[in-house]
Amino acid sequence: MSSSDSGTTATDIITYIGVPLAVLGVLPILYNTIATLAALSKIKRLLRHSKLTALTRSDVVNRVIEVELPRYAVTPWDRFNQRSEYWQLSRQPSQIPGGSWTTFNWKTNTIGIKTQRVEYADQLRQPQVEVAFDELVSYLLDLGAVPDPHGWKLLRSTGLWTPAGCALMTARGGQKALSIAPLDDSDGHLSLAVNWMPSWTTRDFSSLPPYWVRLRPPPKKLETSGSAEASTIQDDMETIEDKKPVKKGDDSVHSKESMDSIQKQAEANGTRPITCQISVEGLTTAISQETEDLLREDSSLHSLFIGHLRVRRDKQDGMWFASACTAYGTSSQTMLWNYKIPDEILAFARRDTVPCGILVLLGVVDDAATPEWATTQHNAFEEQHEAFVRRNNEQQAAMRAESQMAPADRQRAAAQRMERENMQRMQDMRDRMRLDRQRQDTKQSEALQSPKWDTKLVADHNLRWLKSRSAIDDSLSLKDAAGTILHRMVLDGQFTSSVCGILDLWKAWADNGGMRKSDFTALRDDQETFAHASLLVAMMKDATTAALEGSVSVELQECMRMWRTVRLG
Repeated sequence: MSSSDSGTTATDIITYIGVPLAVLGVLPILYNTIATLAALSKIKRLLRHSKLTALTRSDVVNRVIEVELPRYAVTPWDRFNQRSEYWQLSRQPSQIPGGSWTTFNWKTNTIGIKTQRVEYADQLRQPQVEVAFDELVSYLLDLGAVPDPHGWKLLRSTGLWTPAGCALMTARGGQKALSIAPLDDSDGHLSLAVNWMPSWTTRDFSSLPPYWVRLRPPPKKLETSGSAEASTIQDDMETIEDKKPVKKGDDSVHSKESMDSIQKQAEANGTRPITCQISVEGLTTAISQETEDLLREDSSLHSLFIGHLRVRRDKQDGMWFASACTAYGTSSQTMLWNYKIPDEILAFARRDTVPCGILVLLGVVDDAATPEWATTQHNAFEEQHEAFVRRNNEQQAAMRAESQMAPADRQRAAAQRMERENMQRMQDMRDRMRLDRQRQDTKQSEALQSPKWDTKLVADHNLRWLKSRSAIDDSLSLKDAAGTILHRMVLDGQFTSSVCGILDLWKAWADNGGMRKSDFTALRDDQETFAHASLLVAMMKDATTAALEGSVSVELQECMRMWRTVRLG
């Protein structure tokens, strides 16, 4: 029977069967289109709410959305010049996973583009940013966060296998401020997440920033003499200027005004506190401030020249200053966690390296205050008295013999006696000088072999010696005196070279088995500089107790050394 006989045609089959099938085939495409557009709209809304600029593309057939988001490198704003951005939190932090870094205001720099292919809006991830680890920790410390010792110890021992969520920094109430994040977008870097609330900020602009040290100037008593000396120098300069012939124009006047301005600025810097920033690499910045209220908003700040204090390979001055400054800024409450004092410096500061006999020869210590170290003792006054009596008896005997001679013979014998006495006096003087040299050499050799004293004990005696010479104010403790030395080192490059030269010499003889005669001669020629250097070494020795293995400072330093740059999101 044909289809026409049954009343059903091919057109009817297409109409009743083909069209519904075609509609069913289009429905998935329509569903994918609607779902894709809905997800795209939600993604754009998230991006707009988070104030992110992104390029989006959608494939409605395959239900895929491509999102291109920029990847940034960030750094905190300048604490001094951008105060509002530095201390205020972001008004609209990102709600997209991976965007915890948008809690703060950052100075950003685009370093690339990250493309993501997602199907749903909740699959979108904001690219993590790159940030210097020390700058991140410093910023959180400045806001009031506190390192978690357990977290840093775990990070140092396990590295990238540290469990996600482990706290490295905590805020008020034990809340996690910095924690380990999943490694999804880290590309082998350490992945971190940050969290902060406005109420957790416990510090402000007037607080001393982390990794900064305040060096106070010498007391007023010593400033007076320094100011008088500066005034004398200034008077001499003015006298020289007055004697110069006057040139046409205002060049000489301008030159004199410029010199006066420089001199006044130098004098002002000598009486103001100096604030130094110590980074991983050493001294970074030195600022002179007008008031003791550090970094007050109306305080005038002046950047100082620090080229002579930067760490260099060919010179150790920067290393010595950074180590001493770190030790000065270390206390039971505050520790400079950024710069690590080299191990060889710590080992040198712990060793007993100065023979006590040398301090006796330098006049720093009385011989009675030291252990018995000299094998021979002589009394110079007694020896001179015996020699005088002996020569006097010889003279009296010769004169008695002359009195019994004839006048002509007596005159001739007296002349011979006087010539002989003159020659004898010259010979006695030469013998005495030779014996003195021999005794000095013997005593010096014995002093070099005398028992070695602890650097702290050496510094205590040198401090008393400096105070007796009015080189340091009597009211200053050892640490305060060391702070004034560091203050002077910032301003005086020649003084810095002298102190660091003595420190290099000192460390060299400590590493090479002991002091030699040439080392003693160098100390004797510049004894006051050696006394200053001993205060810095003793201060570094005291700081070693805070740098014991296992302390949070060591954990922080090691972690920052292993990961200079981290991913934050």
